[in-house]
Amino acid sequence: MDRQTFEADLRRDGYEIATNTTVGAKVNPEHSHPFDVRALVLDGALTLTSEGKTTTYRAGETFTMARGCLHSESYGPEGAVTLFGRKK
Repeated sequence: MDRQTFEADLRRDGYEIATNTTVGAKVNPEHSHPFDVRALVLDGALTLTSEGKTTTYRAGETFTMARGCLHSESYGPEGAVTLFGRKK
């Protein structure tokens, strides 16, 4: 999906929009968010683990997470830039 379309969809659906840049390797241990998430990886890759399933998302790929979803995140040496929307 392209960035403009993704941002337009987020706005239409009432999401707050932000960009997150993670430089280099990093691991965020299991946690949750008090909001729904929709995200588009713009550069690099990130790996999410939730409910025993691990998936890596690369540039151009999207994912969603419901508020309260327990997950961990990991980033390889290239890091990642992610455009995301959050909605309470």
